[in-house]
Amino acid sequence: MYDIKNIALAPSGEKKIEWVRRNMPLLNSIEKEFSKNKPFSGLKIALSVHIEAKTAYLCEVLTAGGAEMYATGCNPLSTQDDVAAALAQKGINIFARHGVDAQQYKEHLERTIQNGPNIIIDDGGDLAELMHTSYIEKIKEVIGGCEETTTGIHRLRAMESQGILKYPVIMVNNAKCKHMFDNRYGTGQSVWDGINRTTNLIVAGKTVVVAGYGWCGRGVSMRARGFGAKVVVTEIDPVKALEAAMDGFSVMPMEQAAELGDIFVTVTGCKNVITEKEFVKMKNGAILCNAGHFNVEVDVAGLERIAEEKQEQRTNIMGYRLPNGNWLYVLAEGRLVNLASGDGHPAEIMDMSFAIQALSAEYLAKNRGKLETRLIAVPEDIDNAVAEKKLVTMGISIDTLDQEQLDYLGNWKL
Repeated sequence: MYDIKNIALAPSGEKKIEWVRRNMPLLNSIEKEFSKNKPFSGLKIALSVHIEAKTAYLCEVLTAGGAEMYATGCNPLSTQDDVAAALAQKGINIFARHGVDAQQYKEHLERTIQNGPNIIIDDGGDLAELMHTSYIEKIKEVIGGCEETTTGIHRLRAMESQGILKYPVIMVNNAKCKHMFDNRYGTGQSVWDGINRTTNLIVAGKTVVVAGYGWCGRGVSMRARGFGAKVVVTEIDPVKALEAAMDGFSVMPMEQAAELGDIFVTVTGCKNVITEKEFVKMKNGAILCNAGHFNVEVDVAGLERIAEEKQEQRTNIMGYRLPNGNWLYVLAEGRLVNLASGDGHPAEIMDMSFAIQALSAEYLAKNRGKLETRLIAVPEDIDNAVAEKKLVTMGISIDTLDQEQLDYLGNWKL
């Protein structure tokens, strides 16, 4: 079963999947192991992640492990129809199309879980929300879940604190081999790929305002500086603000930064980060985009209310003329700019993140019925194994401790 625009697009999607397959050696090795061991034999896996080539390959790896896969997107604009078509042609249950409205998006989520999944792989927590609200009778079949991103972890923590969470969830996002590399280097590169290919404008010499200095904000700021931009960081966390200042960036409130910025990138995971009080202070031609999971960080609805004119400038660029005559430009409707306007993170980065996903899902399958109903850290041995394998694929070797050194570190008497 699938819901796509055109199955004839499948050859194009398959080429994309083949390209990432060649550049994801960790998943290659896991696919071989899964093909032999079949850890998901007899199990259904429901997945809600951006449907592009790297995710498609993850679906194939899980299928190789014996899973009956049901997949959908986690953002209406990030699905690549040719990749969805390629998955459908391979017999994977895929419910995703680019550009669907809110109702169709929810229908795709529902079709992904209506058969009762055993393992849920989420990116943003939409499947978890739906399972706990509309499909509560299916929860008894769930072994556990894996959450890919910061926003999803925030939602799940709220569920856990309120006593609502009904199955164990592994916090894939919090693994060192995920957030330290995916969020920093992956987001840092892919955000600018999305901005640059969409606008075709220079970054050097401009002032870039980055809202949020978590791992994603660090990466976006670092790459902006590499392009030659002057970088301003806005934060609510005093420690992160201090870190940004010591990393050499200007730090100030958004209301003050609004007057200076040429390009604004939000990466906070919160809402209403840039609103009307900032819009009216911005320069003519300022560009606004978001790299947080949901399209709530830039108040696009508020911008539409105050704009006197709205006009599409280029594909994925909407212009809004304010009463003062200034034009502001919003990329990708305020949705994830690196996926709605690009191809997402580099394959080598997602190789690590999806290796963590695949091995965490295997961990759930192996420990069925043994895990507490709570948020669970990725086991350290999985994190370290991924790092060690990644180093090998890069041709890098490192030192190891001998027994005398181990004894020294483990002894409190010097």
